[in-house]
Amino acid sequence: MTTGTTPLLDIHDLTVAYRQRNQWLEAVRDFSLQIAPGQTYGLVGESGSGKTTVALAIMRYLSEAGAVREGQIFFNGLDLLSLSPAEMRQVWGRQISLVPQDPSSSLNPSIRVGEQLAEGLRLHLGLATAAARSRAVELLAMVNVPDPPRVAQSYPHQLSGGMQQRVMIAMALGAEPLLLILDEPTTNLDVTTQAAVLDLLQELIRDQHTAALYVTHNLGVVARICDRVAVLYAGELVEDAPTIELFRRPLHPYTQGLLDSIPQLGQNKQLGQLQSIPGRIPPLGSRPPACVFTPRCPLAIDICHQQRPTLDVVDGRRVRCHRWPEIAAGQVSASREVARLPSPTAPSANGETVLTLENVKVHFELRRSLAELLAGQPPPTVKAVDGISLEVERGQTLGLVGESGSGKTTLARTIVGLAERTAGRIELLDISLPATLSERSLKMLRHLQYVFQNPEEALNPYLTVGETLRRPFMTLLGKSRPAADEAAEKLLAAVRLPVEYAGRLPGQLSGGEKQRVAIARAFATNPDLLIADEAVSALDVSVQASILNLLGELQTEHDNTLIFISHDLAVVGYLADQIAVVYLGQLMEVASAGELFKPPYHPYTEALLSAIPLANPEAQQEPIRLEGDVPSQVNVPTGCPFHTRCPRFLGDICVNERPPWRVSESGNRIFCHIPLEELATIQAKAFSLDSRL
Repeated sequence: MTTGTTPLLDIHDLTVAYRQRNQWLEAVRDFSLQIAPGQTYGLVGESGSGKTTVALAIMRYLSEAGAVREGQIFFNGLDLLSLSPAEMRQVWGRQISLVPQDPSSSLNPSIRVGEQLAEGLRLHLGLATAAARSRAVELLAMVNVPDPPRVAQSYPHQLSGGMQQRVMIAMALGAEPLLLILDEPTTNLDVTTQAAVLDLLQELIRDQHTAALYVTHNLGVVARICDRVAVLYAGELVEDAPTIELFRRPLHPYTQGLLDSIPQLGQNKQLGQLQSIPGRIPPLGSRPPACVFTPRCPLAIDICHQQRPTLDVVDGRRVRCHRWPEIAAGQVSASREVARLPSPTAPSANGETVLTLENVKVHFELRRSLAELLAGQPPPTVKAVDGISLEVERGQTLGLVGESGSGKTTLARTIVGLAERTAGRIELLDISLPATLSERSLKMLRHLQYVFQNPEEALNPYLTVGETLRRPFMTLLGKSRPAADEAAEKLLAAVRLPVEYAGRLPGQLSGGEKQRVAIARAFATNPDLLIADEAVSALDVSVQASILNLLGELQTEHDNTLIFISHDLAVVGYLADQIAVVYLGQLMEVASAGELFKPPYHPYTEALLSAIPLANPEAQQEPIRLEGDVPSQVNVPTGCPFHTRCPRFLGDICVNERPPWRVSESGNRIFCHIPLEELATIQAKAFSLDSRL
C-alpha cells in the first residue's frame, strides 16, 4: 500500500459481478488498491483473473451485464461510483484516459488521424478548431511520430501497428490526464516496437507526473516500467509489492509459478522443461470457497481447502496465503521440480536433411496507380522473401525471428504452399515441392503440417474436437471412422486433454486448450516437418510454458523437424536448436541457439536482444533502439538492407556494397561488413544482457 502520500486512486473492497442466467457471478472480489500521483502500478495475472474488469470498473465502462456490487472507487477526491454519466464525461479523457490493447479497433478508419486527435482536444480542453489541429500535430511530434504533419493527414490503415499505438498514446495524453489506464498496450507489437513504446511511456509519465495502471500478463514489461505490482488470481488480489521486492522474493505460490513459467534468455529445452502451472483459472460460479488457488497450488494443505486466507500486510507488501510465513522464511518453496525431456532433443545421428531451401524468393506485383499506368511504368514489386537458403535436419528445431514485416510468415506460407514462390527451390526429404498447394499430392500434405497463431481462426467453431481430429486420419491416412476416432482419443491424451473433450466445441475451450487441439491435429499424420507460426505469442506465460513443453515432448517422441516462428528471442531460444534472423526478406544471421546470445552477433540481432523486456527489474540491459519503421519491401535499401537503421553503420560501404557472409569458429554465419573480431569487441563493451543477477 502507498504510504505518506494521498492516493490519487483509492479502491476499497471492490466486488464486481456479471449477471448470467438470472444470477450474479463475482468476477472480482474484495479488491483494494491505492495509486499515488506519478506512480506506475502493474496489474498482472492470467486471462480470466479479472484485470480488465478492474480497469473497466474504474472507467465505469462495464457492460450492461456487469455491475459493481460492493466497494468504493475514489479518484482525486471524487466518488466515481456516485457520479452520473454526464458527470463521468467530465472525467473521461480530461482526468482519466485509457490506452487499449488494439489501436486498430479503437481508431475510426474513416477519419484522419489528426482530426481524431483534434476532436478530443476540442471536447476536453475547449480549443478552437485551428488550435486543436496545431496541437494535434504537436502531440504526434511528442510521441516521436516521424513527419507529424503527414501522419496527421493519414488514415489509420496507412500507419503501422506501432504508429497506431503511438497515436493512441498521444490521444490519451493530449489533455494531460492525472491517471492513465493501459490495457495490454504492447501485446500485439513486436519487440523493437514494444521497446520504443515503453521508452516513450516512461518518458511521458515521468515528464507529466501522470499516474498509471498498467494491465498486462507480460512480467518482463512489468519489471521494466512499473514501480509496484498487484497480482490477481480468479478475481482476488493474492499479492501486492514493490516491483523489485516481488521479483526478488515472491510470497504467493501463484506469483512464483508465473515467474517460473518465463523462459530466460539462453535457457534451452535440453536443460529441462519450463515450470508451467498445471490446470486453469476456474470459471465464474465454480471458484473454490476457501483459497481460490488451492486446485493448482503445489503447497496446498488442509487449511487451504477449509478456510479463505486473509490479506496480510507485511513489510509494506500484501499477500493472501496461509503459508506465506513459511515461504518467506525459506522453509518451503513453491517452485516445481524441473522435468527433463525423455531424450536429448538434437538432430538425428544420421544428419538426414528434411527441408532444403535454395535461393527462395517471393515477389508480389502491386496494382499500378493511374499516373504509373499513364507513364508506362512497370508495376511496383514487393520483395517479401528475397533469396533465402537454409537446411534443416531431422529432429531439429529451426527458429525464425524478426520484426513484423520481415518475411517470416511469408516464408512459412511458401513452404506449405499457401503463398506461391517466384523463384528458388524447396525440397522436403529430397522431393521437390511444387510452388502451389493445389499441385501437391496428399502424400506431400501428410508430411507437412502447420500450426497457426490464432486457434480461434484455425478451428471450425461448428465441429467438435473429435470431429476436427478425426478428419486428418480419414482424409490423409485413409483410416476408417472407428479407427480415426480411436486415434483421435490417443491424440487428446498426448496433448494432455481428457478424452471427454472430444465432444466439446471450440467455444467451450480456453485459449490454451484450443491451441493444444490445433497442435494435436498437426501431429495426427506424424509429419516430417511441422511449422508453428507464432503459436504461443497470444497466450499467458503459464499456458505458453505448457505449450512449449508439449511441443518439445512431441518432437522428441516422434523425431519431427520443427520450424518455430516468433518475434520473442527468449521463447525461440528455449525451443530451437538453430536460429535464423530475418530482415526485409533476407537472412542476417544463422546461429545455434546456444551461440546466438553470445557476441559477436549481427547488429540487428543485437537490437532485438536489447529490446526484450527482461523479467528482472534489476537486470543490466544497454538500450539499443532502432530508428524508424522497417523500410518498404518495394524499395529495399541498396547494399546492406539494414543500413538505414543500423546502430553500427559504417558509411558508404554499407550503402553501396552487399555485405559478405562471415563465419565464426562455432559455425555461426553473420551477414555484415564489420569483421567478427571487431563486432565481438564493441558489443562486449557497449552491450550487456543479464536476466538473472
